[in-house]
Amino acid sequence: MTSSTTEKLLSAIRTIADYPKPGVQFRDITTLLGDANAFAMAVEGLAQPFVGKGVNKIAGIEARGFILGGAVAHRLSSGFVPIRKKGKLPHDTVRVAYSLEYGLDEMEMHRDGVKPGEKVILIDDLIATGGTAEAAVKLLGQIGADIVAACFVIDLPDLGGRKKLEALGVPVRTLIEFEGD
Repeated sequence: MTSSTTEKLLSAIRTIADYPKPGVQFRDITTLLGDANAFAMAVEGLAQPFVGKGVNKIAGIEARGFILGGAVAHRLSSGFVPIRKKGKLPHDTVRVAYSLEYGLDEMEMHRDGVKPGEKVILIDDLIATGGTAEAAVKLLGQIGADIVAACFVIDLPDLGGRKKLEALGVPVRTLIEFEGD
């Protein structure tokens, strides 16, 4: 990615101080999504390394991962699979529990959303501590997905999420890093 592309993406992301709690710098991509040029650059940046690589499915984490993942799936001519919070999918599901700051949560996907051995890319807007993405990787692993990569627009490297996924053997691709968050 060129420095001008990185600068365009950076300028399209709004930072909200002290949200959702004091001391947090919230990186809001809704402004990037609302900027057609920046949105297209982000989708292309996420998709480009995988063009022609036979990716079968894009798995998007609720909710911003649905927006980005759907666009990347279209770009790669791949299917899209939503990974949702427990109780939101109407058919037979597989589920995984994971830890949050304040307790446990669960995410799920349709059992038939990915066939064993299919090449899958996991997509979300941001990787911070990596708890949600790690759970999604484990969920995809339960059904036998070949996880090609996990891709994010934003990485907050000081929080260690990328390292968690790489420790599971999943390559991580990000477009922007915000140090010190």
